[in-house]
Amino acid sequence: MHAHAINAFLRRLPPWPVYILGVLAIAAKIWLAASGHMGPDPVRTLEQELGRLGLQELLAVMAITPLRRLSGISLLRFRRALALVAVFTIAAHLAVWLLLDVQGISAFWREIIKRPYITVGMAAFILMIPLAATSTNAAIRRMGARGWRRLHMLSYPVILLAGVHFIMLRKGWQAEPLFYMAAIMMLLALRLPWSVRPPLRPRRG
Repeated sequence: MHAHAINAFLRRLPPWPVYILGVLAIAAKIWLAASGHMGPDPVRTLEQELGRLGLQELLAVMAITPLRRLSGISLLRFRRALALVAVFTIAAHLAVWLLLDVQGISAFWREIIKRPYITVGMAAFILMIPLAATSTNAAIRRMGARGWRRLHMLSYPVILLAGVHFIMLRKGWQAEPLFYMAAIMMLLALRLPWSVRPPLRPRRG
């Protein structure tokens, strides 16, 4: 009954506030960096903060299906908005790195080749592009439900590459990136069809 009541409430909520909250979260971090609240290296800190936020949003997207299967609570109507917010946040992370850190296309290619963690991060972002481009209802109709689902299985290597990127960025087996990778692996395992049973429905009568 609790899941049913929560779902009834969620169905009355529109997805568009997710986009507004996502933009506000990015804007808040940019403001903190611009106003001197991100330490002696605000560009690097902003870059890392946006990357972490994007990873958290990807984790939230991946958690929607296991949450529904474990508890019966469905956030599916918000999944597309949250996924697009994650793409936008990671694009902002990349833009800060490109425009304020490396500051040049030639340096951009050099860094991708020179630093493996950047190569891995760019691979994740490139895989996100077709996912974002096919996020509309028109794309689903054009591709068909089966083809669309197959393409969007790219979200699994995307989040794995993002986790590896974070581990490599920290240059060592540090607790925070390992925690994120453990969360990624757990969420992927919970998406397996045999990993969880659907929640029991209450008996009538």
